[in-house]
Amino acid sequence: MTDFGYFLSCEEFGPAELVEQARMAEQAGFTSLSISDHYHPWNDEQGQSPFVWSVIGALSQAVSLPVETAVTCPTVRIHPAVVAQAAATSAVLLDGRFRLGLGSGEALNEHIVGGPWPAAHVRQEMLEEAVAVIRELLTGKEVNHYGHHYTVENARLYTVPDEPVPIDISGFGPQATALAGRIGDGYITMTPDTDMVTQFRKSGGAGKPVLGGTKVCWGPDREAAAATAHRLWPNEQLPGELAHILPSPRHFEQASQLVTQDMTAESVTCGDDLDEHVRTLQSYVDAGFDTVYVAQIGPEQRGFFDFYRAKVLPELTRS
Repeated sequence: MTDFGYFLSCEEFGPAELVEQARMAEQAGFTSLSISDHYHPWNDEQGQSPFVWSVIGALSQAVSLPVETAVTCPTVRIHPAVVAQAAATSAVLLDGRFRLGLGSGEALNEHIVGGPWPAAHVRQEMLEEAVAVIRELLTGKEVNHYGHHYTVENARLYTVPDEPVPIDISGFGPQATALAGRIGDGYITMTPDTDMVTQFRKSGGAGKPVLGGTKVCWGPDREAAAATAHRLWPNEQLPGELAHILPSPRHFEQASQLVTQDMTAESVTCGDDLDEHVRTLQSYVDAGFDTVYVAQIGPEQRGFFDFYRAKVLPELTRS
């Protein structure tokens, strides 16, 4: 049976709001949480970007749900040895209810420390080496690693969970999906693409979970909800590799001028039509996803959770 979780958007909400949303999600019947890991929001309208590891610490004390980063980039802005320590502590605080979602990142967050933004194939190489470093450190043994991209000397994590932290790999194209199948404990992607799920399974992901999800904008007025979604998340409709290579919120705002409200309304589930919300999430179930996360865009959080608790989640779990 598919698990339905709630996605916490660090780009749009402050830390206290995210913790409160997590509480409401648990009360509404969502059974897991994922949370974004950003240094910048995609645009200034979103307007937030708290440090994800601090928020996860608060979540561990506020709710009993599993938590996953979706996703952390362990390659440029933060050394994989530091990500390993953050993941280990999170897993201990959450008593084993933590999954580490990793990806090759975006210039938006990673270029802030200076230096060039690597080409896609180099970022994939860096991710693969980083995952190997993190896995070794999570054993609690002393690690010395002299690789192509990373050096680790005399590093040992003293606070580690009893069981290994599952590491899921994000992928949005054939090469990244194949890498996820080969090195990941699971696969994270945001589009209900049956072909990508099949490729993951054939690339070594057989029997491993597929996780992903979508954003919606619940509200009693569909047009107003579409306007909110367009104001806050027009970047979701930008094509190709722009999400990976544009370096600042300002650049995303410039590119997003090409995205109309009608484009957003066609791509994002807006309003309060039960069938539309159910169809959106069911498409992920039909594509073979094991966990589907949904995020509510904008301020109508209480109405969203009431709607999903009373109508959407019962309908999905009934089918």
